[in-house]
Amino acid sequence: MKELIRSTDPVLISFVSALLKEAGIVFTVLDTNMSVMEGSIGVLPQRILVDGESVSRARAMLTEAGVGSDLERDDRS
Repeated sequence: MKELIRSTDPVLISFVSALLKEAGIVFTVLDTNMSVMEGSIGVLPQRILVDGESVSRARAMLTEAGVGSDLERDDRS
């Protein structure tokens, strides 16, 4: 699995999750329950990971959807 997005914006996480699900790309959202531990102030980011074989397709799709600037750099995935 490779990290695709890291964000504290729950709307972005939801939007990206919906796009990936609709495209049939397998993904995992990590750190969704961290808000309970950090007091729900939204400081800790959630991460979306996709299968290594789907990274290029997912990145292209999200760039086309207008959230390319939120993608993690390739060397960090």
